[in-house]
Amino acid sequence: MSQPKSPETIAASHGVATDSAYGAVTPPLYLSTTFAFPGYEKPGAYDYGRSGNPNRDMLGDALARLEGGAGAVVTASGMAAIDLVLGRLRPGDLLVAPHDCYGGTQRLFLARAERGHFDLAFVDQSDGAALQAVLDRRPALVFIETPSNPLMRVVDIRAIAAAAHAAGAKVAVDNTFLSPALQRPIALGADFVVHSTTKYLNGHSDVVGGAVVAADADEAAALRAWANVTGAVGSPFDAWLTLRGLRTLFPRMAQQARNADAVARFLAGHPKVAAVHYPGLESHPSHAVARAQQSGYGAMLSFDLAGGTAAVKAFVGHVRVFVLAESLGGVESLVAHPATMTHADMGAEARHGAGIGDSLLRLSVGLENEADLIAGLEAGLAACPA
Repeated sequence: MSQPKSPETIAASHGVATDSAYGAVTPPLYLSTTFAFPGYEKPGAYDYGRSGNPNRDMLGDALARLEGGAGAVVTASGMAAIDLVLGRLRPGDLLVAPHDCYGGTQRLFLARAERGHFDLAFVDQSDGAALQAVLDRRPALVFIETPSNPLMRVVDIRAIAAAAHAAGAKVAVDNTFLSPALQRPIALGADFVVHSTTKYLNGHSDVVGGAVVAADADEAAALRAWANVTGAVGSPFDAWLTLRGLRTLFPRMAQQARNADAVARFLAGHPKVAAVHYPGLESHPSHAVARAQQSGYGAMLSFDLAGGTAAVKAFVGHVRVFVLAESLGGVESLVAHPATMTHADMGAEARHGAGIGDSLLRLSVGLENEADLIAGLEAGLAACPA
């Protein structure tokens, strides 16, 4: 019996040299939409592209292994992955979600709830009393996003999962910001892990995709069946590209996290920065929780400028190296203004309730030279009004 492989080896080598036709080291790309039957009433392993594809399955198997799950479904986007999990809910079921989740996630939850697909409760999951009050309503699903987007709040997955299970709920965790390189929610009690594979898993800003990993084999089979019903699956080429990106996940995450730590500490000491939100800083309110459940602090952070909106406009107009753009997790560094970009659809009231102010900027720190990153930020900060 072969020995279990380490996560780094799984990421770097899953599917390598498995081609039985020509011995290709890189897994072949199967673009075919349909597959031949060996004979009458004798389907092969694959019959139609929506139902199954070798590239999707190879990526899904790699992700399931990395997350410690029983199976995975590869979807067309991160939002499709979340929606796939929502498909297990019925009218009258209660979904509990974080009050400060990603704007697109909140938009999806609200749209489904408004159509009567389930009931919805937003709660500050770091508030034990508030969380228990909503768990007393016997929810069907608790959705966790940690660290949160964009304020990098960290909640205790193990504690919330235990409380949710005691209330009869399943638990789904969005692990996009950290990836299985730095956090494994299933080991902490989660039933499902969702990813926007667009981000760190692919890592090159050239694929839109998503995935759901299930801890239980029956749940994984049910998700695959529902994905076939809805057609929410990802394309073969996108799966092939994402598996290629996954090869370098661990070294990318390690270097990007080192860069992010340097950037966070630089910003924390700058007079034109009012606050820095990065769990790797000892001053972060959730630093201890992050240290306990993560194996690193990741490459995402946000910060508030002291000069308000005028400073934001000056900063984004003069910053170097960091590109003003949405998304995250690529090898290049990006800066986003959540209030007018990623979280604009939340509306001012919801953003205020979540603590997302107009002076907040979010950074996705890439693989560039540390000194160049800091110099680029200094150029933007120098332009901010005193």
